Amino acid sequence: MPVYTALQAADPDAYNALLGEMRRQQDGVELIASENYISPAVLEMMGTVFNNKYSEGYPGRRYYGGQEFTDIVETLAIERARKLFGCQHVNVQPHAGCPANVAMYFALMEPGDCVLGMDLGHGGHLSHGHPVTYLTKIFKFVRYKMKDVETGELDYDEMRAVALRDKPKIVLAGFSAYPREVNYAKMKAIADEVGATAVADMAHIAGLIAGKALRNPFEDGFDVITTTTHKTLRGPRGGMIMCREAELGKKIDKMVFPGFQGGPIMQMVAAKAVAFGEALKPEFREYAKQIILNSKHLAKFFMDNGAKLITNGTDNHLMLIDCVRSWNMSGNDVERLLDRVGITLNKNMIPDDPRKPMDPSGVRLGTPAITTRGMKEKEMETLGGFILKAIEKRADDGAIENLHEEVIAWCRKFPVPGVSV
Repeated sequence: MPVYTALQAADPDAYNALLGEMRRQQDGVELIASENYISPAVLEMMGTVFNNKYSEGYPGRRYYGGQEFTDIVETLAIERARKLFGCQHVNVQPHAGCPANVAMYFALMEPGDCVLGMDLGHGGHLSHGHPVTYLTKIFKFVRYKMKDVETGELDYDEMRAVALRDKPKIVLAGFSAYPREVNYAKMKAIADEVGATAVADMAHIAGLIAGKALRNPFEDGFDVITTTTHKTLRGPRGGMIMCREAELGKKIDKMVFPGFQGGPIMQMVAAKAVAFGEALKPEFREYAKQIILNSKHLAKFFMDNGAKLITNGTDNHLMLIDCVRSWNMSGNDVERLLDRVGITLNKNMIPDDPRKPMDPSGVRLGTPAITTRGMKEKEMETLGGFILKAIEKRADDGAIENLHEEVIAWCRKFPVPGVSV
């Protein structure tokens, strides 16, 4: 295992918690669609002395001295991201995905302006204007949904009608629990018709786009892409904003700093550079392709065994299962049951869910992390079998304990990068 002698000596309690998390990751199956494992190289860069440096400003335009090497790593991250996504401008400083979206909103709009985004209940994200967020006190958010939950097709006619009525300044594509691919060309046409900026929040599928496994919104004329840098992109936790044209990037830069954030978290910016370098390699394209192959195979396995999937399948890395219709269980019950056998996923609302967010009808699961561990289609059937067996034997504590031991033994055949316990 990695050596943490200084931590062990200085803080045994924190050290033991770290060891526990390492064991949990190695001995369990990670199916949360927004999680992944970073490489040892990315992990190493995150723990470097770049942490010690304040770097307000941008490469060549800093407010403090001593920026020779911070400029190098930030420029590396920017140039690699531009190459990955085919755009003119990149800001790699946002601390996370939500701050990236907030900076984007304030760069492109004035208070009171309107955003047209996906309804949370149909797969959207909190930062796309859910009423519980503070953003709704500043901007007006209107929403679109799926036209047909059985296929996942978005209602582009209704989207256009809402855009013509409310005249949004931003037409926003993006999601956190939507299993299908968006028709970016149709959304761009709607944005153009009402004079809006076409923005895509690709936090979940950025790695699949970078790996050429899914369509790039820039190819259909989208103006801006926001994203996290973890998830399918397999980098450190952080955010990023990309612009198809450099001129728009000037507004973004001013709003990220000094408009919204202070100094960048420079060790994370450096780790982004390392991750983007990995994503430029041919192996990453094979990885992105395998994520989708695994997702489709696992979805088919569930459907072949009687489970009800929202949209009846998937085009990307994730799927949403209606647990009530599939197994007469709530999503919360399924999440807790699978925790007991070392399989981690998350409860999730389904479209127009009659249940509450903390006890919804569905679960969301995805294949990025298990694909990183080298699992392929054959393993999807084994994994699906574990899940169905847990559900079948849920009232038998002894059977659940035995299944957990079986899952642990299976997981140890697939090492987690950077973890050895």
